[in-house]
This record gives sequence, C-alpha cells and structure tokens, in this order.
Amino acid sequence: MKIQGKLFMWLSLFLLIMACVYGLWSKEPAGTTALFLAFGLAIMVGFYLGFTARRVDAGAQDNKNADVADDAGELGFFSPHSWQPLSLAIGGALAFTAIAVGWWLLYFSAPLVLIGVYGWVFEYYRGENRTQ
Repeated sequence: MKIQGKLFMWLSLFLLIMACVYGLWSKEPAGTTALFLAFGLAIMVGFYLGFTARRVDAGAQDNKNADVADDAGELGFFSPHSWQPLSLAIGGALAFTAIAVGWWLLYFSAPLVLIGVYGWVFEYYRGENRTQ
C-alpha cells in the first residue's frame, strides 16, 4: 500500500500545481474549483493509504523483487449477494432527480435510502442469533 500512497501524493501535488496554473491563466472559477477539489480528494486518499501502510504488513506490491504469485490468496470477505445496494441506488437516483424535478420527490427517496442503509449495516447481524 505504500506505493499507492506515494502515487496519490504525487498526483495531489500535480493537481495542486495544475489548479494554480489553470486558475491564473483561465480565470474560470468552475474548472479551478474542480481541480482544487480533485487535489483535496487525491491528498485524502494518499494520506489514508500512507497512514494505513504503516499499520499493516507490507504487500507484494511494495517488494521490488516480488512475483505476481506472491500476492495470491484470499483477499477478504465479500458478500455473496445483497439487495441493499439496489435500494440505495434507486433511492439515490430519486434523490438526485428531486433536484431537477421537485423537492417533493425526496419524500419517496428518503425511505428507500434509509431502508438501504439500515439493511446494509445490519445485514450480517441477522442469522443464527435471530429469534423468530
């Protein structure tokens, strides 16, 4: 993870320089703001990856002499199926549509988003310990 953190830090430096140059040359606020926001996102990701790299074991990507097979194995737990992202996607799409159509549409999107978030957070708290 150390190399990814360095890549994002270099990207953030590049974006900061480009934001300053673009802002001085173009005097256009929307593009300049977008570049500064991209700089902020890149530095947050770079800081997180750099901070996390100090706390976890070095991966194969941090070893210059590593083979592809050195990083093989289990990567973690991934949910085999879940309906909660569908509820969140529909609720989020309706919420963003509410900006263009009318704020009244938020009354229909908010419950879908809340149900999706609640279901996703507590998805694995149901199961063998659940009483029926």
